[in-house]
Amino acid sequence: MATQKLYAGAKLRETRQRLGLTQKDFAAKLGVSLPYLNQMENNNRPVSTTVVLALAQEFGFDVTELSTGDAERMVSDMREALADPVFGDDPPPLADLRLTASNAPALARAFLELHSAYRQTHERLASLDEALGREDARSQSSPWDEVRDFFHYCDNYIDAVDHAAERFANGDSKVAAYDLAAERLAAMGISLAQDDVGKLRHFDREAGVLYLSSRAAPESQRFQLLLQLALLTQDALLEATLDFARFQSDAARAIAKIGLANYFAGAAMMPYGQFLAAAQETRHDLELLANRFGASIEQVCHRLSTLQRPGAKGIPFFFVRVDQAGTITKRHSATRLQFARFGGACPLWNVHRAFETPGRFLRQLAETPDGVRYISLARDVSKPGGSFGAPVRRFAIALGCEVKHAGDLVYADDLDVSHARAFEPIGISCRICERTECHQRSVPPLERRLQVTPDERGVLPYSVG
Repeated sequence: MATQKLYAGAKLRETRQRLGLTQKDFAAKLGVSLPYLNQMENNNRPVSTTVVLALAQEFGFDVTELSTGDAERMVSDMREALADPVFGDDPPPLADLRLTASNAPALARAFLELHSAYRQTHERLASLDEALGREDARSQSSPWDEVRDFFHYCDNYIDAVDHAAERFANGDSKVAAYDLAAERLAAMGISLAQDDVGKLRHFDREAGVLYLSSRAAPESQRFQLLLQLALLTQDALLEATLDFARFQSDAARAIAKIGLANYFAGAAMMPYGQFLAAAQETRHDLELLANRFGASIEQVCHRLSTLQRPGAKGIPFFFVRVDQAGTITKRHSATRLQFARFGGACPLWNVHRAFETPGRFLRQLAETPDGVRYISLARDVSKPGGSFGAPVRRFAIALGCEVKHAGDLVYADDLDVSHARAFEPIGISCRICERTECHQRSVPPLERRLQVTPDERGVLPYSVG
């Protein structure tokens, strides 16, 4: 099998700039000539083995980052954006998108931001009666989308916050993180109380009382306790991280701060080192991990998707949560599988069938149009309101990874991963899916010509050329 060449010019250039080195100094430390470094940074030449070794030895660089940058997800995001009918029926070829993502990532991000701003404006115009006369009806990305993209392009791993949570939780390894949090709050003069109200958490600053809903599950109460602790004790760290992110609006910054506090809470409940070791020991048995760390299945799945610490990475998982309408409400992928930024997920994916079999894990071997094979685990997640008549929030979650990691998953033990016929074809979004014979296709693929024959009707009312 031919060795795949590694082109990582953008990541190499980003590393040099982060170190504050000129090309001349960087080339000297890597043991290559200045022209050769210039060619590598511009993707005219692949990164050599000499450079890979020098990066590891000279700078302690995690060389796996060279091949796991933002390029793949940017290509996926650009393809979906270009599927917007506003761009017409002749989008740029995939090769051009890959070149843009590798050689000009800043341009790719600017394009995505521009398209996001266009969509935001289009949505506002569609509800003009509501937007007329409002001062905030300006064209910019929604704060929610901006925050989502921040975590998306950080690989859902925030190093400083993760380490801070681990230091807190390991301060006394014999005491659970939420018990430590209660002690820390008590030392601050804050008492805990349960309240039979709809709110999960309410902090009365004047009285110094943190109320947690008695209707919430124990794991949710623990999580909310740690989240409030993060807001009270980690403010400087959270604000510094927000400064680095450079959000466009105060609303996005406020949403992101809650997101970072959520991150701290999950990382404190499941400290990185302990959790990674337990995941490997149990072969990623979600129920065992949930019981061991006092967490919910969803919290465990989310935490598994964040195990991307340089030098101590876990399995690259994707994690997604969808509602009953198929809308994605949470998404992250450390794999090559990238979710649709807008709309729902592929209906052939087992996450949608989880609603039909409540309380059970569904397993699926799946193959995406690019030929990559995955194992996907799905389950429904219901969140009762806590009283008769209170609405029940229903979601389904999916966790998965490339099938090459199947040996590390207890859920793959009796699955036949060696036969191609065992893998079901799934896609990302109908507009960018290249499969021509999909019986669940909702709209035609944008990059293909359609043929309509009045005297014939197959599964679809058209054929794809």
